[in-house]
Amino acid sequence: MPVTVVVGTQWGDEGKGKIVDFYASRADVVIRYCGGANAGHTIVSKGRKFKFHHVPSGVLYPGKINLMGNGMVIDPKKLLEEIDQLHAAGIHPNIAISPRAHVVLPYHFVLDGAEEEKKGSLAAGTTKRGIGPCYADKAARFGVRMSELIDPSAFRSKLHTMHQIKMRIIEGVYGMRFSLSEDEIYSEYTDYARRLSGYVKDTSEIISSALSSKKKILLEGAQGTMLDIDHGMYPFGTSSNTTAGGACTGSGIGPTAIDEVVGVVKVYTSRVGTGPVPTELFDSIGNSIRDKGGEYGTTTGRPRRIGWLDLMTLRYAAQVNGLTGLAFTRVDTLSGLDKLKVCTHYVCGAKKVSSTPASHTELQKCRPVYKEFAGWKDLGDEGWLSCAKKGYKSLPAPARAYLEYISKEVGVPIYLVSLGPGREDTIVLKDVFRKKS
Repeated sequence: MPVTVVVGTQWGDEGKGKIVDFYASRADVVIRYCGGANAGHTIVSKGRKFKFHHVPSGVLYPGKINLMGNGMVIDPKKLLEEIDQLHAAGIHPNIAISPRAHVVLPYHFVLDGAEEEKKGSLAAGTTKRGIGPCYADKAARFGVRMSELIDPSAFRSKLHTMHQIKMRIIEGVYGMRFSLSEDEIYSEYTDYARRLSGYVKDTSEIISSALSSKKKILLEGAQGTMLDIDHGMYPFGTSSNTTAGGACTGSGIGPTAIDEVVGVVKVYTSRVGTGPVPTELFDSIGNSIRDKGGEYGTTTGRPRRIGWLDLMTLRYAAQVNGLTGLAFTRVDTLSGLDKLKVCTHYVCGAKKVSSTPASHTELQKCRPVYKEFAGWKDLGDEGWLSCAKKGYKSLPAPARAYLEYISKEVGVPIYLVSLGPGREDTIVLKDVFRKKS
């Protein structure tokens, strides 16, 4: 009964889509357990690039069961666009949506932008996809769930009350004009419901059956540890639990069922949005890494902030997620530099800081202390592919030294090394779904 969780260890955009897609080929069931249209992931399959926001990364493999868990917030319009994209490519995935997942409505988009503007310096730099306001309604026990969306009577009743309250907030508090009437929203969203109703199924029963049958289950996280609503750098994060604990609450799988927690580590730091990034680079090196890696947000298109790898963040991620293995990405992107740096700890004034501060104001006062490493040559696409085929020992010696130092310092072994966007550009040191003897 192998159950594996894949989480981001940094600020999101670590390459989880590639890693989850790789593992999905070995899994029977792939479950997305948090987030919504704010979390983009890119998958390259047979030379074709797919950019998804909602659907689990197992959709490109025939025969896989793909579940969208109760921890997600669903934008029906965007989800249908992704399903249509798949159908246009001749792919008809087996998708099931939890009836307990919440629905993002037009009010949430408007409020997301209005609230961000009013927050000023405390704005998180959201994707404006309505995620935070939708999760806020969920916590306030006021949201619309998928089970209600596909029930016209229940949806009409909930929408009537919500419309009156949201209009007062949008117009009365923020002084904004909201052009959609209750009837217009009802008509639009009942059409979405008609198209999605066949996908809404009791995912808890599907999961229970898969566990009983000892199916291989892959739980797919969104974004990264430092964006988690509880364990991230609050308030500069997201509104859901992106850490491994969220896999349990967002899917309905108990913690004792989980065998492996794989942390995806980009070999440098990147993030979209505001908030402190201690190792951020503002020079030509940062610009070079951004350009070479195409570091622009999948969802927003915004240029990502680039920095050296931060061991403080990784140690913290290993702790709160209970990591059992590391999957390194972007080894090819970081090539071609003479020297690399890794942040080993922070200093605040004259004081050494050995653990990640909970307060963003404290983190902003910290300065990174670095250890230098020799860089490695860029082998080109064919060279990196050759390394992937030959195995870990064929990597340039400086690259191995860099990865092994990180693994040792974090106290977690290396499971995968990604050398490019394709599935074949991957070195496997441990296969989490291999049958144990």
